[in-house]
Amino acid sequence: MTSTADRATAFPAPLRAAGLKAVRALRVGRAVVSPAVAAVWRLVRPVLSVITPVGWLVLLVAATSLTLSLVFGWQEFTYLGTLMLAAFIVCSAFLFGRASFGVIIELNPRRVVVGDRAMGRMLITNTGTRNLQPTRMELPVGAGIAEFQLPAMTPRQEVEELFAVPTSKRAVIVAGPAESVRGDQLGLLRRALTWADAVDLFVHPKTVKLAPSAAGLVRDLEGQVSKKITNNDIAFHALRPYVPGDDRRYVHWRTSARIGQLMVRQFEETRRSQVTMIHNSRSDLYASDEEFELAISVTASIAAQIIRNGTQMNIVSESGVWKTPTVVSMLDSSCRIDPVGKVFPSVREFARERTKRLPNPSVVIIVGGSKMTTAEFRSVQSLFGSDTNQVAFHVDLGAQPRLGAVAGLTLMTVGDLKDLPSLVRGLSS
Repeated sequence: MTSTADRATAFPAPLRAAGLKAVRALRVGRAVVSPAVAAVWRLVRPVLSVITPVGWLVLLVAATSLTLSLVFGWQEFTYLGTLMLAAFIVCSAFLFGRASFGVIIELNPRRVVVGDRAMGRMLITNTGTRNLQPTRMELPVGAGIAEFQLPAMTPRQEVEELFAVPTSKRAVIVAGPAESVRGDQLGLLRRALTWADAVDLFVHPKTVKLAPSAAGLVRDLEGQVSKKITNNDIAFHALRPYVPGDDRRYVHWRTSARIGQLMVRQFEETRRSQVTMIHNSRSDLYASDEEFELAISVTASIAAQIIRNGTQMNIVSESGVWKTPTVVSMLDSSCRIDPVGKVFPSVREFARERTKRLPNPSVVIIVGGSKMTTAEFRSVQSLFGSDTNQVAFHVDLGAQPRLGAVAGLTLMTVGDLKDLPSLVRGLSS
């Protein structure tokens, strides 16, 4: 059986040398030709980009017809190819002309709740010194495109166009950029110029207001005592012998005088409340899109109240950490959360990976859909210490509200957003 080395040595040396020279020549040629091709493409691309798919089809039919006419002498194809080519040339005349627009896109308001009305305004100004011919202006709004036919405009003339923005679903809707379009009526050629940057509209989820005390979710606003021993804090723990380097402010002089030895105070470490919310966004944990939206509303409602209370918090989902400095920034982040696939092997691995760089929490809140099992909730619970309060919200659309506990984990079932305030009040009672 012939080995690879034997096959390599089976070729004569001159052939191997010729092959190596050919490979080197190809590399050199590619290094020389690639920049030239890139430069030519940069010049040609703007010209080719104005041809629409219909225009390319017309050119293909024209080229095919003229080729058949030359090869077979068929006059019918001569007529067809000439007609197609002439139409293409005539349509190219519609591309010429200059435009000088000043475009301002405004949304009022910039942030709405699902179902609220949102209106947009586009103000177009002729900033040039010449009259402008009627022009079509296109404005992408979300997945759709709003088209406006502008009249002929004199210098400094302004035209205002109003449009409505659909807000039936939580999302970040992008309006813009605005484009003026030149082209023919047949749709063979199209030249678009951008005049304004895009503007974002945040459609926030529906939320409900909770009790100002965060309704029992955060019971340690003034600091929770932990089991960690420290040399300076508030909660006194015990006395121990003095060690060189200890702060003399914590020497207990009365005890030291009684036993004849310096004794210093020890304390139990206290910490400010730190809330971590874990929002599961995996699509297979939810029975429907409506249930997923309910979970978003539950998370946003709880987080909004905690932020208003001034408690430090973080929210994580599969896509990363939400922005939570203010209620508005948190709601803006919630607009960008979409159902995802199985990004992590398990719910526990997701929670571990996303929270490992966050501060140690005093309260953990877990939110998941109806298809998230109790075992999966408890797998997340096991990531945190016994001194961490943990609450799970089991979102099950249409289910009766329930409050229970499983091995130290408080488990609440939410079937409707309006049930959330009473459930959370029951937690503190």
